[in-house]
Amino acid sequence: MSTEFSGKTVIITGAGKGIGRACAQLMAARGARVIAMARTQADLDGLAADCGAQGIKVDLADNAAARAAMKAAGTADYLINCAGTNVLETVLEMTEDGYETVMGINLRAALICAQEFARARIAAGGGGVILNVTSIAGHRGFQGHMAYAASKAGLEGATRVMAKELGPHGIRVNAVAPTVTMTELAAAAWSEPVKKDPMMVRHPLGRFAEVEDVARTIALMLSDDAPVVTGAVLPIDGGFLAV
Repeated sequence: MSTEFSGKTVIITGAGKGIGRACAQLMAARGARVIAMARTQADLDGLAADCGAQGIKVDLADNAAARAAMKAAGTADYLINCAGTNVLETVLEMTEDGYETVMGINLRAALICAQEFARARIAAGGGGVILNVTSIAGHRGFQGHMAYAASKAGLEGATRVMAKELGPHGIRVNAVAPTVTMTELAAAAWSEPVKKDPMMVRHPLGRFAEVEDVARTIALMLSDDAPVVTGAVLPIDGGFLAV
């Protein structure tokens, strides 16, 4: 396995499960010191055992706790904003609680973490990379994804602003927009042919993404192999948005 991130530190939010966990394992395997943030202590303990990640237990829906966690993490080279949630509500069903839950984690917490990361990087002399995990749901309308789509599209807009404002400090900021990614929850949700088949027709590669697919692409975007890529939103979608 490559050691391209040896001597580097990465903060990963939502590291307990899914894409975040895959990122933690991959970055550690490639030499990085991993600071993993998650709500569940058992998930953090598992990561520590698996790959030596340093865990910070935090509920990012709490603004003050999110800031405190980032300060506790200290200055890092990379931030992967992977924490996310969803409350399936249509436009006619949307509740204030559902909206606040989704926007609080998917958008506000990501902006707070990015802000604290950038402040620490600038104080240290600049440089570094922020990578925000969004979704194809920010590009296409999916039934029941009202607040989720708004949160992911909003994070992509914020990614471009951050790239503009932080570029002079040598900080790159990008986003990746995965398609359906085969976490345990997604595998269960998309296993029914009546739901899966119409989506699969739109994927030229003929499959959904695995968490490792997304983690490897994120690692590429963090690496020195993408030195002037900033302000970009890269689909990890098997061609979904192309057809």
